[in-house]
Amino acid sequence: MFRLLLHSAIILVLTVLTQVGGLAWLIALIFRKGLLSFALIYTAMTIATLWIAPIFGRTALSCTASGPLEVQSWMYCAANRNYVTPALAEVLEQTANRMDQRFPGTKTVVLDANFPFFDNVPLLPHLSHDDGEKADLAFYYQDQTGYLPGATRSPIGYFAFEQGPSDCPDTWPSLRWDFDMLQPIWADYALEPERNRAVLQILANDPRVGRIFVEPHLVQSLGAAHPNIRFQGCRAARHDDHIHLQLR
Repeated sequence: MFRLLLHSAIILVLTVLTQVGGLAWLIALIFRKGLLSFALIYTAMTIATLWIAPIFGRTALSCTASGPLEVQSWMYCAANRNYVTPALAEVLEQTANRMDQRFPGTKTVVLDANFPFFDNVPLLPHLSHDDGEKADLAFYYQDQTGYLPGATRSPIGYFAFEQGPSDCPDTWPSLRWDFDMLQPIWADYALEPERNRAVLQILANDPRVGRIFVEPHLVQSLGAAHPNIRFQGCRAARHDDHIHLQLR
């Protein structure tokens, strides 16, 4: 009974985190070779997903691209969290190219996007990344030497918050995590204001883009107010560590 519960829990966790990992673990159990079988099966399924996803209207953002647009970590590709619709892929690529034209050498960094298969399957902990039309971008950072291409303050690009005033009460239930204990360990980088302001303006004025979520105190400090740039609400995850965008 314990083994059944354990494997069920593993399948559930792997499915929630990677979409195909649970199925890979289930198949690996048939071969009774443990982690080696799982690793081989999962790798094969992840590679196959690149060709299957277009049937579901999704395409993978490359983790090996060396141009203006890049995925923050191989982890996002390994976990199948780098899929978007072709329309969103075009928006991201064109936005990155425009940023590079305006500020040569700029790297626009994608964090979580979507899973490869099926609509209405959320990419936890995000509740809205469920149809291939949403993606998160990292902020642009600088240190005392200037702009840092492709840099993020935390290893995964999330949870390094830019502290500022907020009207949100400390209530539960909420996904508005503060992770106060983690903040001192992140890299001591500052937001690069010109690039962050520019990317928000580019996205906000793109007719293909609908909502953009950024914390109000950052919108104000960057001078980037626009009707399409909104507050996500007090019960949703904070958006002073990344930019969320979605298509209309």
